[in-house]
Parts: sequence; C-alpha cells; structure tokens
Amino acid sequence: MTNPLFQELDYRDTPIGGLSLRRRRELKLGVDVFEIKLGDEFLMSSLFTASEIALADLGLAGLTGPALNVVVGGLGLGYTAQAVLAHGNVASLIVVDALEAVIDWHRQGLVPLGHELSNDPRCRFVHGDFFKLAASATGFDPDAPGRQFDAVLVDIDHSPQALLDAGNAAFYGEAGLKRLTAHLKPGGVFGLWSNDLPDPGFTARLGRVFADARAEPVTFHNPLQDRPFTQTVYLANKRP
Repeated sequence: MTNPLFQELDYRDTPIGGLSLRRRRELKLGVDVFEIKLGDEFLMSSLFTASEIALADLGLAGLTGPALNVVVGGLGLGYTAQAVLAHGNVASLIVVDALEAVIDWHRQGLVPLGHELSNDPRCRFVHGDFFKLAASATGFDPDAPGRQFDAVLVDIDHSPQALLDAGNAAFYGEAGLKRLTAHLKPGGVFGLWSNDLPDPGFTARLGRVFADARAEPVTFHNPLQDRPFTQTVYLANKRP
C-alpha cells in the first residue's frame, strides 16, 4: 500500500553513492516537499530555495548586456536555473550536472520545475563533471569548445570546505579559480553558493584571482525550526 505522506520517486546507484529523489508531505506546513539525498546527506530540498534563487539574482544583477549567456553548475531541483531564466536578458543557459539521474528527473517531469526548464528553448542540460570542464581548455559547451560566458554560477558542494567529493578541492584553490576565468568574458561574473557563513579566507582568495570579490549573506526563515538561517553567495568579477 502506497504511503500518501512519503514516496521515493527514484533511486540510482552512482559513483559517489546512492542517489534518491523523494516526495514527502510536511504536515506542519501543509505542503509537499521534494528532496534529493546522496546516501544520508541532503543535497537539495524544495522547502529551502532562497539562497539558490539569490545565487542567480545576485550573480546577474550587475550584468546589463541584452543577450547574456550563462552557465549553472549543479542542477539540483532547478531553482537557480529557473531564476536565471526569469531574467529577460538571458539568451542562453547551460546547466551542467555530473549526475545523469538528476537530468532525467527534469526531463521526465518528476520534479516540480522539470517540464518548465526542459521546454525552455534557452536552456540546455549537459551531463558532465563541472569541475573537470572548468579545468579544461574546451569548457562547458560541447558544441562550441572554448566558448566564454557572461556568468558562471555554481551550486554543487556544501561549501568550499565541505565537498561532496574530495576530488573537487583543486577547483577552490587559486590555480583552479584562475583556470575558471578562461571561460568568462571580460567583466564576467563567477558566483558560488555555500551552506556556511561567509569565509573571509575564501573571499580573500577570490580577490587575488578576480578584479573584485565579496561574500553576500542570504538570511531566510527556517519554518521547521522557526528561526532565521544564513547561507552565503560569493561573487567575483573577472578583470575587464
């Protein structure tokens, strides 16, 4: 008998652990919550999306071009991608995700924003390792090697210190960040989501690679704990 309060919509084995998509009824709030878990870790919840949306809005706020080209690293439940596409001057969006299941869930409409993103002609999903593509000369667009973008916005690891895979660590060092700049247009924006409070050390590291850098705290109300919670969006601009 199906439990109307909980349903595992899909489960996949991946190289970094078991990945599951689940829907549960949050009785306290009277809403359905979609969650992605990797093993016992929560990767994404539809209940907490403020900072994922802020990553897009803050990252694109200073870009005034009429036809922006954007990369989002990490699809998750699609809230950052949706917020990017809400900007009328975005001409194209590539969303890179290493987990094929997450892309499948969107294409199959198993997640709330799946059909919206899949049917937007500006949006394209790329199955690949964002960190390897960032370190490569060819970059993020398999159809246009070496293509540069107006913004690269990343929401994959929990923070620059709390990684889903230890192999991602090189990206957050100065050399890795320097390699990323090759994929940005002059004056382009790098944005990074973090579950933690601002880290002055990482902000300083960004400042040594980019023309300027800052950490923007994003505070929202946690309805389950009935208290405010703060995450961080890091922003940096490539030299013009």
